[in-house]
Amino acid sequence: MDHSHHHAIAEFSYMLAFMTGLLGSGHCLGMCGGLVSGFFMKLGAKGVWPYLAYHGARVGIYTVVGLIAAAIGAVLVSTGQFGKLQGVLQIIAGIVVILLGLDLLGVSPFRNRLGFAPIAWLRKQFGLAVQKGPVVGALIGGAINGLMPCSMTMAMAVKATTAPSVLEGGLLMLAFGAGTLPSMLSASFLFGKLGPKLRGWLLKGAALFVIALGVSTLWQGIRYYAVMRSLLG
Repeated sequence: MDHSHHHAIAEFSYMLAFMTGLLGSGHCLGMCGGLVSGFFMKLGAKGVWPYLAYHGARVGIYTVVGLIAAAIGAVLVSTGQFGKLQGVLQIIAGIVVILLGLDLLGVSPFRNRLGFAPIAWLRKQFGLAVQKGPVVGALIGGAINGLMPCSMTMAMAVKATTAPSVLEGGLLMLAFGAGTLPSMLSASFLFGKLGPKLRGWLLKGAALFVIALGVSTLWQGIRYYAVMRSLLG
């Protein structure tokens, strides 16, 4: 794969990840807005720093998840025939991402129950974070929020396993997290006033971007596997 083609694919993936975060964050506010609002009320947050700490930690966790996912993908590929396994990994990841996108639409044959940590433990830590002070508590709360079960986040992490490098896996998740920032930071002015119907349409838009990312990954995997199979036999 030549450098310009790889660069174009990477930019396309980052754009889809950013748009998923941008559209999907409206739904996230509808689902978790009350929890986050209650958290900041208990935290006694004043000024901008607790909010920046919270969302900085949340996006930071997304980026770390992307780095870890890409590293896992690299390890899986390195355990056998590099070319073929890379194609197989992309095909599997593409299918999983498509299924997660269909789950967001409510039409998947299975419902996602997976998270990055046990939900009971996450909720307990989220509650305990308010005792740590406005800024430190916000940092901990944002990190916990980044680990909460979410089909969109899971889809981005699965996609990150197919990244050509660990850094690019982190950048993919960073693009997703950056997409969530505009609405999450301006929640009290914009998305807090959106009704369930509009949030539902935003979620559908995010799901379509997730599915597009999955289809792109699946197609790349099929093409790559076919090329490597012809070369390696």
